[in-house]
Amino acid sequence: MNVEIWSDLVCPFCYIGKRNFEHALERFEHRDGVEVTWRSFQLDPSLPPRVDGDLHEYLGRKYGGDRASGKAMNDRVTATAAAAGLDYSLDAAVLGNTFDAHRLTHLAARHGLQDAAEERLMRAYFTESEHIADAETLVRLAGEIGLEADEARAMLDGGDYADAVRSDMQTAFELAITAVPTFVVERRYAISGAQPPELLLRALEQIWAQEQARDAAA
Repeated sequence: MNVEIWSDLVCPFCYIGKRNFEHALERFEHRDGVEVTWRSFQLDPSLPPRVDGDLHEYLGRKYGGDRASGKAMNDRVTATAAAAGLDYSLDAAVLGNTFDAHRLTHLAARHGLQDAAEERLMRAYFTESEHIADAETLVRLAGEIGLEADEARAMLDGGDYADAVRSDMQTAFELAITAVPTFVVERRYAISGAQPPELLLRALEQIWAQEQARDAAA
């Protein structure tokens, strides 16, 4: 069973959704038959490499409020993340364009390390206040998951995997995906949002049963 997960590396609900999905998958009887592919999505493709001001200011401004309202939103999502076992540190988060970081996840996928890249990049941004739009930061993080630093640097210096990132985002548009995370199973079923593990588990079980019935009737 193929599960594609559209997400952005600086989307707070995407990291929560990732962890919740992992908890659901651990309890899924047929987990060995599930193949997961991460797909690129950008909440704001127009972002510069680094956003001036802190994340609270950016978020407040984006939704028509002030820094205090942005901080209130971040405080709420931090509490939600804690319930999923994640320790967010958004006061010092460094926001920037995620296009190159997404390219790195595609390079990692070629080496069978895509999930490790997603996890490392999200942890770097949400809990360690790393600047994941910075090339040298990305090269260092790539090395930490087992990629060759020279290969990662060469990729970032060139245009490799740019088309793959754009293709993921075009496919999201064609599938009417407008918010992330979105879990797409067999390109026939979609689950949107950072749903609780119990809901994700039920969805996996129901879809598995439907797919088995579909195959039997074919």
